[in-house]
Amino acid sequence: MKTSTDELLVFVTVIDAGSITAAAEKLEQTVSGVSRALTRLEKQLDVALLLRTTRRLQLTDEGELFLERARAILAAMEDAEEAVSRHREQPSGRLRVDAGAPFMLHCIVPHIAAFAARYPKIQLELTSHERIADLHEQRVDIAIRIGAWEDATLQARVLGASRRQVVASPAYLAAHGTPRTLAQLREHRLIGFTAPAQANRWPLGDVARASGGASSTPPAQASLLDDAPVAPDGFAIQPALAASSGETVRQLALAGAGVACLADFMTAGDRVAGRLVTLLDDALVAGHQPIHAVYYRSAALAARVQCFLAFIGGRLEALA
Repeated sequence: MKTSTDELLVFVTVIDAGSITAAAEKLEQTVSGVSRALTRLEKQLDVALLLRTTRRLQLTDEGELFLERARAILAAMEDAEEAVSRHREQPSGRLRVDAGAPFMLHCIVPHIAAFAARYPKIQLELTSHERIADLHEQRVDIAIRIGAWEDATLQARVLGASRRQVVASPAYLAAHGTPRTLAQLREHRLIGFTAPAQANRWPLGDVARASGGASSTPPAQASLLDDAPVAPDGFAIQPALAASSGETVRQLALAGAGVACLADFMTAGDRVAGRLVTLLDDALVAGHQPIHAVYYRSAALAARVQCFLAFIGGRLEALA
């Protein structure tokens, strides 16, 4: 393509304004600059578009033909820019979001109706996988994961944070007693995960260290703590019952099948309603796991991706 849109605009403006001087004023350019643009355009087309006299400008036959096409091109450009602007203001298109099933059910699904009302032109597709294999392979635009993120090939944006607590149902505790120490906890029926292994390390530490002072645990119980050593990365459990999904673990805990360690966002409603109670609060090691939205670093974020991250991130602040 030999001709630029700037030269087309100069040509059309000269015709509409009636003179090079008037066009230069309208375009906020110099008269010589407008004149050079016209000369350059005619040279590129190898044809005279205007007959210049001291009194007026007159279109040649080729100029008449070119003017009609130039107006159509400029109008199409203006329409395209306006369409992009409207698209930016009202994001549209398909958006594929993936998250682990528990996070999807408890943290995303409850807000989808509000999101759809605000952005009616976005077509959401929600999927659930516990791990990221390949965003392209899974046809995912945004994947939301909990925990540290170190993959340099992907961009990660922190949306919030979450912590885990040890919980059990009142019915289970009534039947089996309430563990008061980490050693006693080992004697209970513990519900864990089939994978990853880190999910079976609970955020628990020595009761005395966790409470920041001397333990009030009686000597007999203190010896039990010595029998339940705590690794730097948490209290390792041997599950009596394991599941691959956090939601399954939650349902097992609600059914009185044992003691579990689950994210707060999964059990908040259950704890308020009294369906689950927390255990060993004094031994809980403070700390939150970041919630990341993951996407490809090399891809420019579309408006629909940006608005989803801002929308859901605002609703996850309460988890921090």
